[in-house]
Amino acid sequence: MNSHLLNSHLDRHPAAGAAGRRALAAAYAWNRRRHERRTLAELDDHLLRDIGIDRHQALVEASKPFWEA
Repeated sequence: MNSHLLNSHLDRHPAAGAAGRRALAAAYAWNRRRHERRTLAELDDHLLRDIGIDRHQALVEASKPFWEA
């Protein structure tokens, strides 16, 4: 979910407040990071070379837990 949708959702639930906004933003960031790491792990060697990393670097990054930046 992008930030526009997040803000739209939170605007409908003002009781969420600042703490709720931070918690939801963290959850969406974690989900995005999980998705990006999974996608990185699935790239073929040609695409990895295009972005300047090798298979080992991609797997190291992909193996990190979602909460680790």
